[in-house]
Amino acid sequence: MRIVGSILSCAGSRARGLLVTSCSDGALLMRDFPLNDAKTGTRASIQAPPPLEPAEKGSACSAHDMPLFENPFSIEDLLVFDDTTMQHMLRCDGFGLTLEDLSWSLHNAPSPFVERFKRNLPSWRQAYFLQELQRPVTAEQVKAARQRVLDGLFWELTYWKMPELYEELTEGEQLHPGIFQQLAQDIRGKIVLDVGAGSGRATFECLRYGARLVYAVEPSPGLLHILEQKVVSQHAHGRIVLCPGRFDQVPLKDDGVDLSLSCSAFTAEPEQGGEAGLVELKRVTKAGGKIVIIWPRKEDYPWFVERGFQYVSLPLQREMQVHFRSLESALRCARIFYARNRSVLHYLLKKQNPEVPFSVLGVNPPRDYFWLTVE
Repeated sequence: MRIVGSILSCAGSRARGLLVTSCSDGALLMRDFPLNDAKTGTRASIQAPPPLEPAEKGSACSAHDMPLFENPFSIEDLLVFDDTTMQHMLRCDGFGLTLEDLSWSLHNAPSPFVERFKRNLPSWRQAYFLQELQRPVTAEQVKAARQRVLDGLFWELTYWKMPELYEELTEGEQLHPGIFQQLAQDIRGKIVLDVGAGSGRATFECLRYGARLVYAVEPSPGLLHILEQKVVSQHAHGRIVLCPGRFDQVPLKDDGVDLSLSCSAFTAEPEQGGEAGLVELKRVTKAGGKIVIIWPRKEDYPWFVERGFQYVSLPLQREMQVHFRSLESALRCARIFYARNRSVLHYLLKKQNPEVPFSVLGVNPPRDYFWLTVE
């Protein structure tokens, strides 16, 4: 799973004063300096990580608070989720959802469909759900509510209903090679947890860098199936253990791993990590081990810093690009995931090449991470 699964507000905040120091290879360490909008070059400097324009990875928001994607789902597609996942979604107003929007979106829906949502709501929310379900609303209000619900759950629906397309999108988003080079000593010969593993991008990097064992935890059955197929094809049985689970419910014992990491998945929001997720990562990680959050969202920088994380941004020798498997695949992904960023499709059609710079996508390149030593 990646951060794009978190369709949240674009509003950010500013951190307290921090200090930047430089690694020997030019990476930036963020400790105690104010976040700002200055651009970071290829050498270390006393600046914040670069801003994301026009859209933050992991957010449905553009500069005008609009999603970049074209939503192909219908309200009936919500039935793809099992009861446990539905309960997780409905526990609070996460994923940009409100109980009012959910109720209105189910107007005129079949009774068994509505009943399933009611059953999976916390008991204390059911009365308000039924009240809003019976409120007279116009067809336009129902349509608008459905759009907000589907946009809020767009990435969750993608993980569950179209995992192969999600794999097409993410397989070309190659991480900066310096990330795992710097983490090598924390991985080699160690037991590693990759939570929100998706189809295994970071999981297999950990194997490449000598992990003794990797626990890959992922809630989506479709993505776990793709990951399982990769484990078989790469003869990784015995070195990768697949586990269904979430950030707030990691199915491992206390102090069970040397390193916990999450690549483009963990955020400050409760539905995608947050305080409960951080507590779980600390629980399963041995004292002296590390928690590493790769490719974080910009708006989460202050949250990590306030909790003692240190920031590393790797220098770029050249602009990073997404390498789609083919031009056809690139066009397919562009028409869904970047539909409202027309420059992506125009770029592909003009170049006739399945490679797109992250700057054209409007997405921060995957070259940074936060880390924290567990005490």
